[in-house]
Amino acid sequence: MGQNRPKADVIQLTLPSKAEYLGVARLTVSGIANRMGFSYDEIEDIKLAVGEACTNVVRHAYKETENPCSIHIQCHVYEDRLVIEVSDQGVGFSNELIAEQLMPIYAGKNLEDLDEGGLGLYLIHTLMDEVEIRSESGVVVSMTKYVRQDGVAGNDWTISEAEI
Repeated sequence: MGQNRPKADVIQLTLPSKAEYLGVARLTVSGIANRMGFSYDEIEDIKLAVGEACTNVVRHAYKETENPCSIHIQCHVYEDRLVIEVSDQGVGFSNELIAEQLMPIYAGKNLEDLDEGGLGLYLIHTLMDEVEIRSESGVVVSMTKYVRQDGVAGNDWTISEAEI
């Protein structure tokens, strides 16, 4: 409690674990990332990573239960980074599955032979700056993308505003 942790704005979204709602998750994080000043390519990377994490929930987390299911998304907006946590209360991953999915392109397999979403965790690790996977009462995929400080990201003004 005595730690001086940086303050973050937190945006939470809960969606049914159905493929037709994945676009809502991507649009939400896209809007947040755009507001933070991420570049177009960075926003596309973030959207793809979140889409993959949500697809993993839809495809794997609830396959052994009939209960109504949800995807929980929390976006923690810091001054220098965006941390997105995608979680579920499903069956989780085995450690062997996680290790296999993190291997470069599933060593020995051709890209054409992989199912849609088959690059899942490997792709998320490639697109984001930091990724942490925790198995709690389900799985939490925590993804961090840092705002670049090279003068491109982080400016809210446009060229036309600068000329005024």
